[in-house]
Amino acid sequence: MKYLGAHVSASGGVENAPLNAAAIGARSFALFTKNQRQWVAKPLDMESIRKFREHCEKYHYKPFQILPHDSYLINLGHPEKEPLEKSRAAFLDEMQRCEQLGLDRLNFHPGSHLNKIDEEGCLRLIAESVNIALDKTKGVAAVIENTAGQGTNLGHTFEQIRFIIDHVEDKSRVGVCIDTAHAFAAGYDLKSTKGYESTFSDFGSIVGFSYLKGMHINDSKKELGTRVDRHDQIGDGTIGKDVFVRLMNDSRFDDIPLILETPDENRWKREIEFLYGSVKK
Repeated sequence: MKYLGAHVSASGGVENAPLNAAAIGARSFALFTKNQRQWVAKPLDMESIRKFREHCEKYHYKPFQILPHDSYLINLGHPEKEPLEKSRAAFLDEMQRCEQLGLDRLNFHPGSHLNKIDEEGCLRLIAESVNIALDKTKGVAAVIENTAGQGTNLGHTFEQIRFIIDHVEDKSRVGVCIDTAHAFAAGYDLKSTKGYESTFSDFGSIVGFSYLKGMHINDSKKELGTRVDRHDQIGDGTIGKDVFVRLMNDSRFDDIPLILETPDENRWKREIEFLYGSVKK
């Protein structure tokens, strides 16, 4: 079964995220468990945790249908000691919030070398950061999101993602989230039938579908291989509708959260309806 949703607002408390997801007909959702643009946030209170769990149960959202996202400030591969420690502390806090909410995965952007360290050194730091967080938490998988490769961001190739996985000690608690817009901008030609098959064949052989824990379903404002991260509405961008119809009919993407991060949230309900309507009976 396909579990399609969107990255919904948790404004006013995390307990509102499942309500916002249900309102647009989502069968999955993503959320920030704290303000994504602040390093430190007040702890989750017990009432918010209780209501979050209650609302998830009411609308039939199980942990595997929910893909929380960490703060954009975090850089687990930062080459400098103080910012790296700050990022690691923030990431651990995010993992612990997921524990409190009963969630089983946390999506994160790998990190950036900032032209101050070589790529392999940065990737090793990212894996080490993940190991530290996993050692201090239980039941939550660290889910690596592929990037567009903008600036000095790493994680834009399947090989880089595999390198991180290879250096994570507990393989049962690491996974991958594929962002379609990021993949396209990074040079993976999802648009053509041949490119689609080649991309996911490579993913299967290099990373492995057993690690796939979620997807971000986004069109791209930028062309193939530009390495610029700009999302667009489904069918409005340079990827086009066909790839998303293909995804909805591809069993390799069953039973994971498929999350819209398209810019206009007012169109999410229609996009969800379109995508579910594209499933062949």
